[in-house]
Amino acid sequence: MSLAPETIDPPEGESHPGSSLGLPDPEPLVINLVRCSIEAMAGARDIEQLARWVDDDVYKRLLNRVVLATRARALTGRPTVRPSLVIGTVKLYEPREGVVEAVVIVNTRPRVRAVAVRLEAVGTRWRASAINML
Repeated sequence: MSLAPETIDPPEGESHPGSSLGLPDPEPLVINLVRCSIEAMAGARDIEQLARWVDDDVYKRLLNRVVLATRARALTGRPTVRPSLVIGTVKLYEPREGVVEAVVIVNTRPRVRAVAVRLEAVGTRWRASAINML
């Protein structure tokens, strides 16, 4: 299994998703959102750092998971540790213009996770309208 990030190649003559709308390449944002979300749940990153890149519903769900993870660490006496992450396969799909759906495989020491992210165009930038971790 390859751990190198990969995307679905666009058809000949096309560039990355959203380029026709003048939006930046979504792959770096997807990778960083996934990394930051996992670090926030581990207590190694402030959830406020994600607020600009996610909509209100996503922020509330992430905040709830961060609070639950913090309580669990406190009950078990586990320290806050920055997780060691290896970003694996990255698959990007553009179901319609201005929307990108991505799946990212993330290898952490205790487990491998699949993280699904949905980005929607807001003006000239992307904003996450869903982040789901399996």
